[in-house]
Amino acid sequence: MPTRRDFAKFVLAGGAGMLAPRELFSAPAEAPAPPQSADEKFDLLVEGGTVIDPSQNLNGAFDVAIKAGKILEVSKNIPKDRALKTVSAKGRIVTPGFIDMHAHGYDGVSIGMTADRYCLGRGVTTMVDAGSAGSATFPNFRKYIINTSVTRIAALIHISPIGTIMFDGGLANLSWLNPQATAKMATDNRPVVVGIKIQLSKGITGANDLEALKSALQAAEIARLPLMVHIDDPYSPLPDILKPLRKGDIFTHCYNNHTHGILDPSGKIIPEAREARDRGVIFDPAQGQTHFSFDVAEKCIQRGFLSDTISTDLTVVTVEGRVFDLPTMVSKFMAIGVPLEKAVAMVTANPARVFDYGAQIGTLRPGSEADVSIFEVREGQFDFEDSDGLKRIGQKMLTSKAVVRRGQLFVNGV
Repeated sequence: MPTRRDFAKFVLAGGAGMLAPRELFSAPAEAPAPPQSADEKFDLLVEGGTVIDPSQNLNGAFDVAIKAGKILEVSKNIPKDRALKTVSAKGRIVTPGFIDMHAHGYDGVSIGMTADRYCLGRGVTTMVDAGSAGSATFPNFRKYIINTSVTRIAALIHISPIGTIMFDGGLANLSWLNPQATAKMATDNRPVVVGIKIQLSKGITGANDLEALKSALQAAEIARLPLMVHIDDPYSPLPDILKPLRKGDIFTHCYNNHTHGILDPSGKIIPEAREARDRGVIFDPAQGQTHFSFDVAEKCIQRGFLSDTISTDLTVVTVEGRVFDLPTMVSKFMAIGVPLEKAVAMVTANPARVFDYGAQIGTLRPGSEADVSIFEVREGQFDFEDSDGLKRIGQKMLTSKAVVRRGQLFVNGV
C-alpha cells in the first residue's frame, strides 16, 4: 500500500419530502454554467457520465472540465481536443467528491484508519475527523496526518485533551475538560478545524454528561464553531441533551437503538427531536460499531425524519465489517428506500453546508474545488448489516472507479 507521500504517484488498489425544509439545506435550481470560449484549454475532461449534482439540481448527461484544480465547466459535448487529458465515465455516475462527515483518521493512533486508502481510495475526497485529537494531541495529528494526506481531512477538536475516549469514565472527571484550551486550539487551526466534539455515553461520562456538555458548548461558543455530540446510551434523557443544542450543532449516531434514543416506547419520534430539527440541529447517523439500527432508521424515515447526512464513523475496525466505507453506507440507505439522488445530496451538498471547510466543496459549480467522484452502480442482490448484525437486501451498490482530488485523477482498482 502506498504511503501518503507516495500516494499521488500510484494507482489505488484496494423522496424529496424526506428532509425537513430548512434554509441550511435549501439550494436554488441552477442550470450548468455557459460553455467557456471554444479555444480555452483545460487539464482534465471527465466525459460521457451521468452527472448527479444536487447542489445545482443536475441529473443528466454532462461533461466536466477541470483546470488548475477547479471546476471550469459542466455542459454537454465538450470537445475532447480542448483537454490535455480525458477520462471516460461512460455508463457511470459522476458526482461532487463525497464528504464523510464522521470518521476517524488519526492513522496509527487508537482506532484511526488510513484516510487515503479508505476514503480517497473509495471515492471520498473529504472526511471530517470526529474528535480523534484534543487540545493536547492535535498538533501532531495535523503535522503527521492531516498535512501529509491527499484526502482532505477537516477536524473536530475533542473536549477531552487527548481526543476520542475509549475507556470507561474518561469524561466523568470534569477537571479534565478545559473549554478555553479546546477553543484556542480550534481557533488557532482554522480552517482545518471546523468544530468541537464530545461523546455522551454513560460509560464515558457517568452521571456528568450534562455538565460535560456545558463545557463542550462553552468551547464551541468561544471558538464560534458547531458542536458535534455523540449521543448513544447517555445517562440523561435525550430531551435534556437536545435542549441546549444550537442551530448548526450535530446529533451524531441519531439512529441507535439504545437507552434514551430518538424513539419513544411506542416507536414514535420524541417531540424534542422534531423541535431540535426545526431550530436547525443536524441529524447524522454514523454507524460505527454499535450506533445504527435498521429498525430505528426505517421507523424514522417512515415518519418523515430522514437524517440530514450519511456518514460512517469509520475506524480500523469498521473498515473490515458492516460499514466498510461511505459508498457502502450510501448503498445501505438506498436499500431502505432513499433514492440515489437524495442519498448523493446527503454526502455532498448537505455536509458541505454543515461546516466551513475553507473551500467550496460538495458541488461541481464552476469555480469550486475540482473534487469529483466517479462510481459504477452495480445491480444485483447485496446484503447490508446494521450494528446488531440485522440485514437488509439492496439491489444497488456504489463502487468507486475513479476520483479527482483538487484536479488530480486517481484510478481506483477496487
